Amino acid sequence: MAMAMASDRRHSVRSSTPSGMMQPQLAASNGGHQESGVQLQLADKLKIFKTDNFDPDAYVQSKCQSMLEKEIRTMNSYLQDLKKASAEEMRKSVYANYSSFIRTSREISDLEGELLSIRNLLSSQAALVHGLSDFDVDAAHYHDDRSHLMLAAEFDDRDHSHLQKWAAEFPDMLAVLLAERRVDEALDALDEADRLAAQANLDQSLTPPEIKLLRDSISHHRQRLADQLAQAACQSSTRGVELRAASSALQRLGDGPRAHSLLLNAHNQRLQFNLQNIHPTSTSYGGAYTTALSQQVFSVISQALSDSLEVFGNESWYTSELVVWATRQTEAFAHLVKRHVLASCAAAGGLRAAAECVQIALGHSALLEARGLSLSSVLLKLFRPTVEQALDVNLKRIEESSAALAAADDWVLAYPPGASRASARISTASLGLQPKLSSSAHRFYSMVQDFFEDVGPLLSLQLGGPTMDGLHKVFNSYIDLLISALPNSMEDELNPEGSGNKIVRPAETEAQQLALLANASLLAEDLLPRAAAKLYQAAASAEKRGPTNRMPEQREWKKKLQRSVDRLRDSFCRQHALELIFTEDGESNLSAEMYISLDNVALKEREWAPSLIFQDLYAKLNTMASIAQDMFVGRERFATLLMMKLIEPVILFISDQSFWEEIEEGPRPLGPCGLQQFYLDMQFVIVFGQQGRFLSRHVHQVILDNIERAVNAFAATGLDPEQHLDGDDVILEICQETISKISGRGRFANGDRDLNSPTASVSAHSMSSV
Repeated sequence: MAMAMASDRRHSVRSSTPSGMMQPQLAASNGGHQESGVQLQLADKLKIFKTDNFDPDAYVQSKCQSMLEKEIRTMNSYLQDLKKASAEEMRKSVYANYSSFIRTSREISDLEGELLSIRNLLSSQAALVHGLSDFDVDAAHYHDDRSHLMLAAEFDDRDHSHLQKWAAEFPDMLAVLLAERRVDEALDALDEADRLAAQANLDQSLTPPEIKLLRDSISHHRQRLADQLAQAACQSSTRGVELRAASSALQRLGDGPRAHSLLLNAHNQRLQFNLQNIHPTSTSYGGAYTTALSQQVFSVISQALSDSLEVFGNESWYTSELVVWATRQTEAFAHLVKRHVLASCAAAGGLRAAAECVQIALGHSALLEARGLSLSSVLLKLFRPTVEQALDVNLKRIEESSAALAAADDWVLAYPPGASRASARISTASLGLQPKLSSSAHRFYSMVQDFFEDVGPLLSLQLGGPTMDGLHKVFNSYIDLLISALPNSMEDELNPEGSGNKIVRPAETEAQQLALLANASLLAEDLLPRAAAKLYQAAASAEKRGPTNRMPEQREWKKKLQRSVDRLRDSFCRQHALELIFTEDGESNLSAEMYISLDNVALKEREWAPSLIFQDLYAKLNTMASIAQDMFVGRERFATLLMMKLIEPVILFISDQSFWEEIEEGPRPLGPCGLQQFYLDMQFVIVFGQQGRFLSRHVHQVILDNIERAVNAFAATGLDPEQHLDGDDVILEICQETISKISGRGRFANGDRDLNSPTASVSAHSMSSV
């Protein structure tokens, strides 16, 4: 049957080939001159590429010599797009045609086995015919065991029964079957011999010496057949049907473990032979090498799995050996990919190329999971360290690029530029919803988006946690840059070595400094968490599973980002508070002495008004609130907290123990004028803080405690505070006049809000929770 099939195939090939060759000749004879001319013209154009002295550089120079720079750039962009499209098409084609590739490989293997069986059968037949024609009995087949001759001689001296004649002829018959490679018939003969030997032992139709000689002969030929099958299985040309037949015969002979090992070894030899034709080069596409390698490795593993299940079934011992063997092959494959592809990608930070290669390998291995063989964990374990290295290199690159961009940032908020990779993701309909950031923040966000696109396929490596932690470190580093941009930054003074290598353009104006906070708050509260959520959603969709409950992880990550922003906010508030409290010469604008010394000035020479430091504080808050109204649209709560934090250092400075030691224990007590001024200052802070929603409950309570402490200190001198403090209406009148004078707006009634404040839209409930 195999010979007929092969003959049919050869006949079909011979019959189809001439007709295919005659078609162009027939077309030419019928007058198809136009088609022939086009083919000849194309052939002439391609001749230049086939010559031995073809110079690519000279060819490109001749074609591009007359082209302008813009045309060359357009051509380069076009060729790059073609390269990317070709790579993507090849990847899709690999996944789409992988099952067909496996099926075709299996059919080719079966056909090779059939052809090899035909060749072996013809060789055996030729040898047998040649031996019979010369009447030369192959004595080597019979002299291996002298027991055959002894058994035949003993039977000749007796009146042979039918069983005795069969036993005498059994060695010769089995030798012929083995010589002709008629394995199934030889196995049947051995089984029949075992049955007859057992029957003869029961009914004593043969003598004990005869039974022993027969059993020895059976054992000898069984071992000889096993060796012959093992030798055939070890040949590189034995594949497909013949390999499975040899393994099945060995198992039938009772040597199943040896048969299974030989089966796996044969597939390993085939794999090693095929891998010799796959050579990585420095100019080749890493994905192409990974694809070719992955196809060979996992197709061989798939074929070994099919052969093992077909011959040996689901027995645990054979299954375990198959899993161990497949694991070793997968590990060898992973080491090749790491050595020739991933190592260079990791060193250069080629995260996208590394992710694509990992995806190709996991995609091929996933096809085996449907058949019960999971090798993804082996790949994940081996690929993870190299991919983590690529992650670190990319994160370091983002950090270094951010530092370089911060050195040239003018800290002016603007919409994202149109010509960027990130703009391709933005539709014109949503352009109005785009964030306003400074140039370095826009670039930082764009790099993070690109990073998320590259790292998305790698979430299957359980790299979500390290990825987010690494990105938080990069964001924290960017926050350090923003802090360094603050004039006279405390971070630089506390850590001069860490900031010495970072050259950052300073944010000199209050608008520029608020832009730093706008960058940090928008990135931490909105843009980065939203990009991370899209990343996990895309990963879940790609893996065809339901949405995962990663909200706790994302919330914790967002809190970490916000804590980094809090560092910038605290540095900003601390810097402005110190500018108010201290002069450039280091003198203090806020001390106990400024209140104690007031009683040395005549009342008629004093004009009652809040102290200059608190007027400056309100002026600064009023200016910043006006700027923040445009910068923090939709994020009024952040602006509110910022203004509250700006008041807090000044009030807490008054609460310091050294301030009160001078008042309570100093040589000069607090006089009536000092008490009145202190009370006016504190009430002024309460009034403008409540009107602008700048006052937190905590700071409000601290102010009340300070007033109470000042009243107690004054009462300790024996004077009555009530006699020297003006009524609240008078105090409120002075405060309102000062507010109107500084802000240039009309006076507000007690408790009214400044409607121009960026925090005016925030509910009273949200303020009370601060």
